[in-house]
Amino acid sequence: MAVIATKTNFAETSQGTMTLIDFWAPWCAPCKMMEPVLDQLEQGYGQQIKFVKFNVDEDQEIAMKYKVMSIPSLVLFKDGVAKEKVTGVYPKDKLDKYLAKKLNDFHLIN
Repeated sequence: MAVIATKTNFAETSQGTMTLIDFWAPWCAPCKMMEPVLDQLEQGYGQQIKFVKFNVDEDQEIAMKYKVMSIPSLVLFKDGVAKEKVTGVYPKDKLDKYLAKKLNDFHLIN
C-alpha cells in the first residue's frame, strides 16, 4: 500500500533511492482510473520503488513547487530530488516499461 504524503511529511516521504509520487485528488476520475494500475505496479516493484500518494487538495504549494498543473501527475524522485514528471492516465504496460527504464537509467536494477 502506498505511503500517504502530507504537507508535514512530504520531504520525508520523497526520500529514498527511487520514489514515485502520485499527485491526485479524490474528485479526479482519471486519478481513480490510475489507482489500480499503481497498486499493481507497487506489488511488482516491491522494494525497488517507493510508491507515495499526495492529495493536491491538501496543499497547493507543494503541487506548484513540482509544476503539477493537472492530475494525475506522477513525479519521480531519486534520493529526494524530483527528476521527471508524467501527467495523465497511462496503461499499466506503458508505465511498467517507463519505470523499468528509469531503474536502469538510475542503475538501480537488482
